[in-house]
Amino acid sequence: MKKNIPEKGAVLQRDGETYAIKVHMPGGYTTPQELRTVADVAERHGIPTVKVTIAQRIALIGVPEEKIDAVRADLGELEDGATGLCIRYVKMCPGATWCKRGHKATHDIGMAMDQRFHRLQVPWKFKMAVSGCVNDCTEVCIRDLGLIGTAAGWNVMIGGNGGSRPRFSVLLVENVPTENEALAVLDKVVDWCKSLERKCRIGKVVEELGVEAVRKQIFGQ
Repeated sequence: MKKNIPEKGAVLQRDGETYAIKVHMPGGYTTPQELRTVADVAERHGIPTVKVTIAQRIALIGVPEEKIDAVRADLGELEDGATGLCIRYVKMCPGATWCKRGHKATHDIGMAMDQRFHRLQVPWKFKMAVSGCVNDCTEVCIRDLGLIGTAAGWNVMIGGNGGSRPRFSVLLVENVPTENEALAVLDKVVDWCKSLERKCRIGKVVEELGVEAVRKQIFGQ
């Protein structure tokens, strides 16, 4: 049976013959021109299914293997490529810019997270999110690493995941006051994750060591 082709960002589908290629739309933000490009590519290559995913991206589903390179080339910079052992995405809610319940604006910090971390190679698959309030609409609670906005700052959460052994994320740092400081904390956490030799989700490490031990490893305190 064929397999995923991570270096081409292609995920094998259930039929065992065709692939899905994802369109990179950080936090679900896009433009009319980008949407036209996606539609043109789908029509040009006869792609049967175009799906908005739970990761706030578009997936082109049903791509024959012989068309993968052409589809990626036509997508250009819109091609996502986050497949395999890497940071897959950063989910973002509308935040305080638009949402009446938001404590913090999420767009700028979410885009900064995407630019810093999207596709970054790590020992195991890794997902991130940012929510503007504790309602947590982007489900930081089940992401490997994420931010939740509060009236006092940003809560940095670590160790969540779904799957067959789901885990809730736990509080790593509370009420980080500024976006730059929050991003600096995320940098330290990601560097720590990259240094691990364990082939598992971060939540398993946090669960086994305890958050206090993890905090000491990350910050040296």
